[in-house]
Amino acid sequence: MAYKTTIGLEIHVELKTKSKMFCDSSNDPLERHPNVNICPICLGHPGVLPVINEEAVRKVIKTGLALGCQIQEHSKFDRKNYFYPDLPKGYQISQYDMPLCKNGYLGKIRIRRVHLEEDTGRLIHPKGADYSLVDFNRAGIPLMELVTEPDISSAKEARQFAEELQLILRYIGVSDADMEKGQMRVEVNISLGKNNKLGTKAEIKNLNSFKAVQDALDYEIARQSEILESGQKLVQETRGWDDIRGKTYSQRIKEEAQDYRYFPEPDLPPLHFTKEQIKKISAEIAELPQQRRERFKKEYGLGEKEVEVLVRDKDLGEYFEKAASELGDIKLIKLCVNYILTDLHGLLKRASITDENFRITPENFADFIRFIGNGKLSSKLAKEVLAEMFSSGAEPSHIIQERGLVQISDESELGKIVEEIISQNPNPVEDFKKGKENALQFLVGQAMAKTRGKANPEKVRQILLTKLK
Repeated sequence: MAYKTTIGLEIHVELKTKSKMFCDSSNDPLERHPNVNICPICLGHPGVLPVINEEAVRKVIKTGLALGCQIQEHSKFDRKNYFYPDLPKGYQISQYDMPLCKNGYLGKIRIRRVHLEEDTGRLIHPKGADYSLVDFNRAGIPLMELVTEPDISSAKEARQFAEELQLILRYIGVSDADMEKGQMRVEVNISLGKNNKLGTKAEIKNLNSFKAVQDALDYEIARQSEILESGQKLVQETRGWDDIRGKTYSQRIKEEAQDYRYFPEPDLPPLHFTKEQIKKISAEIAELPQQRRERFKKEYGLGEKEVEVLVRDKDLGEYFEKAASELGDIKLIKLCVNYILTDLHGLLKRASITDENFRITPENFADFIRFIGNGKLSSKLAKEVLAEMFSSGAEPSHIIQERGLVQISDESELGKIVEEIISQNPNPVEDFKKGKENALQFLVGQAMAKTRGKANPEKVRQILLTKLK
């Protein structure tokens, strides 16, 4: 029997701010020494008073605006009560019934709410030990939670939503959203039902990559289907994901909202926003990924694959635009895209064009493309020039002049070279006249070798064809 798959996502994102959510301890995700960025407030000492981080509030509102949410003019914080070793106060300051943002969307997926809370500490489990350690560096970091409606119907769709959300967060500068560093954490709720009814929900945690999101959901769909087919009942539970074994496992029976005993946070004032304040934050949002996709296709005539690479790597896309603005001509721009996505991308490997060691300016790259486009630099020699630009940062004109790499396109000069090649290679010439096409390519190769790659290969080919008729 076919079952209807219903999926909703809960995504936590650590915001990029200088200090923590309710104190002035540093928000430094790169700190590797435990319990350095801490203070009495984020450790929950008695008598301390939290103070709201205004920048974190602005970043959540900015996210909500980018996702088409309704921004609430009145909001507040609440205490979410539960006991866990990494929660020093015994409660988490969060938002319950009055989130900052409601009723948004990303593509066809509706977003129920986006709210602000504080992160917890981190448990460390030494190998072979019968105890755990707690690092409170992360405790109190501004944490944004986004909850979707159960509009997702496949593992692939869930992954695509999470990937696009990460891209938006990076574009608007609210978070680096690096899943490997725990800056973006995805939890999924999934149920299988029949006759368009919702089934029993399971929540899956410990998903630290987009691949894990898709793999865990695919596994869970198969697992729940098998249980239902056998006539057994599913239980509402929280499950973990074992990346090595490639399967989910039961952790605990799922808590309900009332188990947390929410009540308004007495130490923090309610929040009030004017339409002018919200409008000012909205004005900070520049071009979003989907808008850039559409513009790149329309303005530069780029294909889907080219556009996707330049949109997903925001810095590379901006580098391309700066180079393209120097070129103007659409043919040169398409040549520019080709070299960025092949040769330059190959040189960069895992590095970025924003790296301090990257030395090719967009202006120099545009000059490099012009040399190729106007026939002064062959594709073979272009690789040599680009490699030297990458390592030294020198201008292409300087490299070409210093090494004598200008492409030979003069027909009279090439004609003399071709005549020498014909006289020195009688057998391939005879083979070509007998209809062997490969012989022509061999002769072109001989001309390129003789000129150390400087000859214009297409012109050599044309002159050979004329002289061998």
